[in-house]
Amino acid sequence: MKLTRQKLLRLAAGAGALPIVSGIATAQSYPTRPARLVVGFFAGGLSDILARVLAPVLSGRLGQQVIVDDQPGAGTNIATELVVRAAPDGYTLLMATSSNAINATLYTHLNFNFVRDTVPVASIAQTPFVIVVNPSFPAKSVAEFIAYAKAHPGEINMATPGKGSTTHLAGELFMARTGIKMTVVHYRESYVPDMLAGRVQVVFSPIPTTIQQIRAGKLRALAVTAETRSQALPGTPTVAEFVPGYEAIQWNGVVAPKGTPVAIINKLNGAVTAGIADPKVIAQFANFGSFPKAMTSADFGKFIVEDTEKWGKVIRAAHISVG
Repeated sequence: MKLTRQKLLRLAAGAGALPIVSGIATAQSYPTRPARLVVGFFAGGLSDILARVLAPVLSGRLGQQVIVDDQPGAGTNIATELVVRAAPDGYTLLMATSSNAINATLYTHLNFNFVRDTVPVASIAQTPFVIVVNPSFPAKSVAEFIAYAKAHPGEINMATPGKGSTTHLAGELFMARTGIKMTVVHYRESYVPDMLAGRVQVVFSPIPTTIQQIRAGKLRALAVTAETRSQALPGTPTVAEFVPGYEAIQWNGVVAPKGTPVAIINKLNGAVTAGIADPKVIAQFANFGSFPKAMTSADFGKFIVEDTEKWGKVIRAAHISVG
């Protein structure tokens, strides 16, 4: 089902108007048992790593264990539906990501509506991508890359970890904004070996995926895709320095099933916000190229709506669909 911006905003606003169940008593008693933080990716991926950094911090602040539960498959849709169908009691939470915003348009037959069927709890972190090329590739800057691509339309192979992935769409947005054309090559396994061998020339990579090869000089970083430079790659410019207004990030946050009491949402938001302000957590996030991003529940809901709209436009313009 396609949703207009107005409908999405009404849904986000509605999510903030939650019924207060037992008010203060609910917040004071919660949690009385371990909670589960469901991740829609395999262990070792960025979302899983961030969840495992945050979980013990939340456990300490909530007084009950927060267990990370990886439920990979279908581009996070399996994990999302599991949480959507769970009891709205604060004990089953989802590590939401940019993929959830993307999937709202990418998949046309979902059994849930992410904005309507979940409640935004708290934003956790944002992670930019980095445009990476093989060192043998002639371009040494974004400006040179764009010039080369325009002179050789369709000859640059752009790697992605799958159709509709955040990596893929970051590249599609770049092509749309610059008017260049690249050949998209989707991988089921890691694209890094082919990047190192020069069989594909460029990837809009999550920083953690290629940062070791960049630091070792085996791959060349042209630019990061956030509004500001990354502490993980301080000497690397932003894409926006060459293409004004361009930004592509992967975000992570916590959402709960629709109907979760507002008192529980507020308590969880407070725990997450305090947790990501911990200097140890900030330092661990920085190792992966991520940075903490705190928001209120309402602001996080608005952010999700805006991101859903942004990537929906890219998907429709590029005619991308996975069914």
